Amino acid sequence: MNDAYHIDGITPSECRSIFLDWALSLPAGQDSASAIHVILAKYGATNPDHPMTEVLHQGLQAAAKPTRRGGWRGRKRD
Repeated sequence: MNDAYHIDGITPSECRSIFLDWALSLPAGQDSASAIHVILAKYGATNPDHPMTEVLHQGLQAAAKPTRRGGWRGRKRD
């Protein structure tokens, strides 16, 4: 993530690609929202208008939305 903040002219699309790669590399069980908060505290406060900061905020919003569980857990029980 640090590198994204140092690339001049980086686009939001490029930031999303970097974010996706980062998110996929998190260890199993790692809370992504907590990790995003750490990154935002370190880089977002000093770079509020950077596209990566916006992508990280979007990542927090997506992490907060509940998702439907698949399989038998997602089916209505009678």
